[in-house]
Amino acid sequence: MNILLIGSGGREHALAWALAKSSKLTKLFVAPGNAGIAEVAKLVALDVDDHDAVIAFCRTEQIDLVVVGPEAPLVAGLVDDLERAGVKAFGPSKAAAQLEGSKAFTKGVCDEANIPTAGYGRFSNPDDALAYIKAKGAPIVVKADGLAAGKGVVVAMTRPEAEDAVTACFDGSFGDAGAEVVIEEFLEGEEASFFVLSDGINALPLATAQDHKRVHDGDTGPNTGGMGAYSPAPVMTPDLISRVMDEIIQPTIKTLADRGTPFKGVLYAGLMITSAGPKLIEYNTRFGDPECQVLVMRLKSDLLDLLVASVDGTLSDQQAEWHTDSALTVVMASNGYPASYKKGTEIRGLDNAASDMVEVFHAGTKREGNRLLAVGGRVLNVTALGNTVGAAKTRAYEAIEQIDWPEGFCRSDIGWRAIERETEPEA
Repeated sequence: MNILLIGSGGREHALAWALAKSSKLTKLFVAPGNAGIAEVAKLVALDVDDHDAVIAFCRTEQIDLVVVGPEAPLVAGLVDDLERAGVKAFGPSKAAAQLEGSKAFTKGVCDEANIPTAGYGRFSNPDDALAYIKAKGAPIVVKADGLAAGKGVVVAMTRPEAEDAVTACFDGSFGDAGAEVVIEEFLEGEEASFFVLSDGINALPLATAQDHKRVHDGDTGPNTGGMGAYSPAPVMTPDLISRVMDEIIQPTIKTLADRGTPFKGVLYAGLMITSAGPKLIEYNTRFGDPECQVLVMRLKSDLLDLLVASVDGTLSDQQAEWHTDSALTVVMASNGYPASYKKGTEIRGLDNAASDMVEVFHAGTKREGNRLLAVGGRVLNVTALGNTVGAAKTRAYEAIEQIDWPEGFCRSDIGWRAIERETEPEA
């Protein structure tokens, strides 16, 4: 099969790496890709916002399947336009992608399907939002309704923090994404990520993960797109997974199917495991980043088979098999991220970092001659396997020691929750 993968981040490098291993792959193209992806695929300079150009490329190169990595092209309806042109594409339609494109839309689905989630209000002007905060108090969660590259959520521990977040949204800090605001009840518990594939009717559970969104050790500092992740998530017991499927995933898929907008693709549920059970925080309609990196390291099955089954409606015939090892990824970011940072700094030593149990997935990188340069905020994903999360962590940080990049930084405590569980004495 000839495959076109859309995207340029760490998630797309991980997907390209997994797809490149498929025995069914003939050619793998990635638009626009990055320096790491170029090692396993042919990069193409396509403007992915120009859907006609993407369709023309697919016809010229006889593309059998387009895999859309990031959320923005999904919300923009790329899959719809490809399918209208007779090109198979993995990912949800524009209508179904509203599960990520609009937090208010997702809350409406939760109301309709009686899915457990945080109490909320939705607002299109600051005065009503501020009045709601005054009535509810803090802690409270303020979310820009639309896509904000993982940065439109503020967990406000005080009322002034919440009020500042509302002001930032309506003042345009997140562009059109902040034109409407969803304000939610603060949920107590432990966060986890759960991934399933859907073909519109059937749901195939993939795996669990936990990520670290805060920029600094101890889960402190501002939220980012993700500073590290690990899989599986110890908090997600078989009983909890069963409850999530029954109470959250299946009702969502049924509701969208009943509306005439069936969900096909990967559904990524951000969960809070509360004392009352699992509750949905939000949905993403693509693989997580950096969660995708740990999932593909553990996946034994052919990823291409699973994606094709999702598109073709044959997921009921598929099973996903996993390595028993844990996987952990550490994000190396440019100094200053998630605020301003310098671009074009050189990275050395990556050849010394990789091994049979370690992969370095690129995010914000490019080649300039023989030099590897950092051109993004989150730049590398150092990903390792181990028989425990603690062993994977040790291996990942040993690899990081081999990387020569003074202008980069990473957290030192990725995986701490799982490692605490592993080191607790048995009762």
